[in-house]
Amino acid sequence: MLSYRLQFMDMEGNRDGTDRLSVNDLFAGGYGVSPTDMTMQMHVVGVMYSPSEKVTLIAMIPYMIKEMDHRTSLGFIPAPDTTFTTRSDGLADIKLTGLIPLMQSGRHRIHLGVGLSFPTGSIDEKDDLPPLDGNDAHLPYPMQLGSGTYDLLGGLTYSGQAEHWSWGGQAGGTLRTGENDNDYSLGDTYALTSWVARKWSQKVSTSLRVIGQIWGNIEGNDSKLAVPAAVNPTADPDLRAGKRWDLLLGANIYLPGSGMKGHRLFFEGGMPIYQDLDGPQLETDWVVTIVYKYAL
Repeated sequence: MLSYRLQFMDMEGNRDGTDRLSVNDLFAGGYGVSPTDMTMQMHVVGVMYSPSEKVTLIAMIPYMIKEMDHRTSLGFIPAPDTTFTTRSDGLADIKLTGLIPLMQSGRHRIHLGVGLSFPTGSIDEKDDLPPLDGNDAHLPYPMQLGSGTYDLLGGLTYSGQAEHWSWGGQAGGTLRTGENDNDYSLGDTYALTSWVARKWSQKVSTSLRVIGQIWGNIEGNDSKLAVPAAVNPTADPDLRAGKRWDLLLGANIYLPGSGMKGHRLFFEGGMPIYQDLDGPQLETDWVVTIVYKYAL
């Protein structure tokens, strides 16, 4: 099976714990730069192949585009324009995963997923920073494209099916291995997902999904950072952890018409229903995903 995934994420406003913070709150706390919003696009090409009934191999090749807007304190830089934007784009970390069936009883299945994430995404992205007279400078952690380390991937998935309904759950995570070339390691991440779907016809089904995520702070400190953590919170490795619950609605469309056999479209969108961030840190507002799949 071949697939193409397009995901949009919008983040606006800062949060510390479950409390929202204004830009002035950050300036009052001593920061000279405050992130105000961030957008992220991810384009992922996927290839799934089953050499046997006992294993399915999946390769995911992502391309990422990030933009972050900032405001600066007037007392920090003597400039009439107190806003600026940084951007980074390029290949992110490629992931290779194997799915192994553990149990199948009637319409109930359990399978194990194990894999490896390769450090193909850049951790040396640069852009113009007005606080440094507009010179190209090494960007903080959220604007980098990869982890810089080989990361272990794992997950356990259960799925069940009836005549018109299907349901399931998944628990998984990403474990970092050692420090990258810039002397830091991203925090481990864990996720718990549960979903239910309703089939309305041979062509259309809809779904409701809840996903909980938790991620840790960064260990170490990026040795190339140009802006100190005391000036910009995105440069502080101790302000990157958090937890979030998202509620997502989806629709799956099968295209069985002439010349379209094996083609599917999937749409999913939603927003957080709970966020607790080790901030100041930008909060997530909404996420939208569009997936095209073609089964050979």
